[in-house]
Amino acid sequence: MNILNMLKGIITQKELLNYCNASIVYEHLPIMINGYVFNYDNVNFIIVNKNLSYYKKKKTILHELAHIELNQLNQADEDLFAFHIQEYEDEADKYLNLIYETIKLEKDIKI
Repeated sequence: MNILNMLKGIITQKELLNYCNASIVYEHLPIMINGYVFNYDNVNFIIVNKNLSYYKKKKTILHELAHIELNQLNQADEDLFAFHIQEYEDEADKYLNLIYETIKLEKDIKI
């Protein structure tokens, strides 16, 4: 189970969230923060800015799920995480772009 399967309609968002042991919470966040994800007591909490448009909320959820799939929440050293935060953000964005390109290619060649 992964984001690609969800975007292809093979599984639902709810099924992926259950598989990832994740829960979505909508909160008022500063305008420059779309969302974030953290793990507490073995549950992944995806926090989404409730002031975002529907489309931006969905995109934020995908981005935060990418962090989970890339196993970026399991950093042993918090200082290391703080040092590499932009690297992790870029990696999650690149991962989603790869998924989008995969779906586009499959549609183009009708797999």
